[in-house]
Amino acid sequence: MLLGSPGRSTYFKWKHAPQSARLARDTLERLLLILGIYKALQILLPDPKAADTWVRRPNAAPPFGGRPALDRMLAGNISDLIAVRQYLDAMRGGWA
Repeated sequence: MLLGSPGRSTYFKWKHAPQSARLARDTLERLLLILGIYKALQILLPDPKAADTWVRRPNAAPPFGGRPALDRMLAGNISDLIAVRQYLDAMRGGWA
């Protein structure tokens, strides 16, 4: 879901020939957002356990409405990944 639900055949192509696999633009954007979210969490929460659990804990911040960030990320829209990334960037002081 985080990657936009690429088909099973796409997964097996990636697995068997990663050097020749092509990523759809949507999938590439999603990967970049997920990596940015991961990086921001590592900066904000250097303890790996804290970073890993943050996405699963209920969050009262406006983008999450009391639900975990992972719920927002799994909603299926790229805009949800963008919202989480922007929130974390703002917490880092990168965007105000």
